[in-house]
Amino acid sequence: MMDWTDRHCRFFLRRISRHARLYTEMVTAPALVHGDVPRHLDFDPEEHPVALQLGGSDPASLAHAARLGARWGYDEINLNCGCPSERVQTGSFGACLMAEPALVADCVRAMRDAVPVPVTVKHRIGLDVNEDYGFVRDFVGTVADAGCTVFIVHARNAVLKGLSPKENREVPRLRYEVVHRLKRDFPALAFVLNGGLATWPAIERELERADGVMLGRAAYHDPMILAPVDARIFGETANPPTRADVLRTMMPYAAAQRARGVPLRSIARHMLGLYHGMPGGRRFRQILSDAARLKDAGPELLAEALTEVDRNAVEESDA
Repeated sequence: MMDWTDRHCRFFLRRISRHARLYTEMVTAPALVHGDVPRHLDFDPEEHPVALQLGGSDPASLAHAARLGARWGYDEINLNCGCPSERVQTGSFGACLMAEPALVADCVRAMRDAVPVPVTVKHRIGLDVNEDYGFVRDFVGTVADAGCTVFIVHARNAVLKGLSPKENREVPRLRYEVVHRLKRDFPALAFVLNGGLATWPAIERELERADGVMLGRAAYHDPMILAPVDARIFGETANPPTRADVLRTMMPYAAAQRARGVPLRSIARHMLGLYHGMPGGRRFRQILSDAARLKDAGPELLAEALTEVDRNAVEESDA
């Protein structure tokens, strides 16, 4: 998610789940060909397993970007064919590429030839008002012929004109049955279902028919939804971390980043949902979104937020 899942966000989410695969925000291939590569690709080794998501439509540029990603140590290279933003479309990135499956196949083939790590594709189930199953079936078949074996499917159409990115996450109807049908038609491929999943009953229901699920904004706004992942999906026997555990483990990270000149706001903004729906959560968010205090603050502000959330929780329970 562009401007959301940066390296600080991913480090924070890794405090909650040791095994869930994390994805970068989309990085365009031209930005890696012509821009500041370390700024775009540096990440903490503790983020593993982590995938680099690329945007682009030129096979040579994508191969170069993928090669850089593999050299930097990413575990997977993912090509975004699902973002409906008009800003992305102007560069022939994102969902508009679904109309050109042969080009996507060329891009995948070039990236696979360039790197030893898996190359995957994220896409929608249709474009605009076209809900013909044959459209997405043929897209998957063409790209699979280029060697892609993992498809992350946002189970909505992408409307390229007339809807904002936010509306594109809400207005086109969810059709999980399309992903289920893709799995039946291509049993040798892996399909990861994305879109609208926000509860564990829904997640576990879809895991019975898909090879995996991807959470986006649900995990960003309520990150503790990831706390049961390691036990329920990966068989971990250790107790999941508490919210306080997570907050405490972020304090040394915040101190190290502040020493490098990173403002606390760049880290704290990803943590506002940690106490989502919990007593004291409102006070927690107030402290960590106070621009004046964040300007020069360090990890002591995280410690204060923890103290305040505990105090407010007690007061609310006594009220």
